[in-house]
Amino acid sequence: MTSRIVITGAPGSGKTEFLNRLRTYPELNGFAFFDELARQLLAEHPTFRSQRREFHKEIYRRQIAREDAVRGKSFVTDRGTVDAFAFHPETAQDVGTTIASEYQRYDLVIQLGSAAALGSPYYVQDEIRNESIEDALIIESALRAVWTPHHNYIFVAAQLDCEAKFALCLAAVRRQIGGNAGGPANTKLRKMVFTL
Repeated sequence: MTSRIVITGAPGSGKTEFLNRLRTYPELNGFAFFDELARQLLAEHPTFRSQRREFHKEIYRRQIAREDAVRGKSFVTDRGTVDAFAFHPETAQDVGTTIASEYQRYDLVIQLGSAAALGSPYYVQDEIRNESIEDALIIESALRAVWTPHHNYIFVAAQLDCEAKFALCLAAVRRQIGGNAGGPANTKLRKMVFTL
């Protein structure tokens, strides 16, 4: 069976690093991996920052296209279609869908907590990730609100030990693909908040 896995989170959550590390695990050979579209689009077209409605519609369109291109195959994606609705709730209506129907696209959603929760020494900004700590935490809250109703949502809180945080993420992924390989996934992980 296929496993369709979302890794999401606010700026500074470690999504890109975790996705790249997951690529190296043998049990994920054969999975498609999708990098974050928002960063790519902003790098290509900085004007999207002032065109939020069109920006999130374009992200949704491209996300659907790449997921459809690997239909029937397992994948791990940096953000899923529902992320657009956290940033711009009107996107669901604009593209003619509902959040409930979009949940069905994914088997597991892991939200990584942002380093913004740990304070300024741990939260790093760059040309694309220019949100303040306060903005990052607002985004984190919006993502939690929009994804929490998903039937298999997990939040892994920010922590100083990045290796421990990754281990929790990896354990959730392994539980999901192990469940698909040998029977129903263990539901004890569902709706959990992981902290150390």
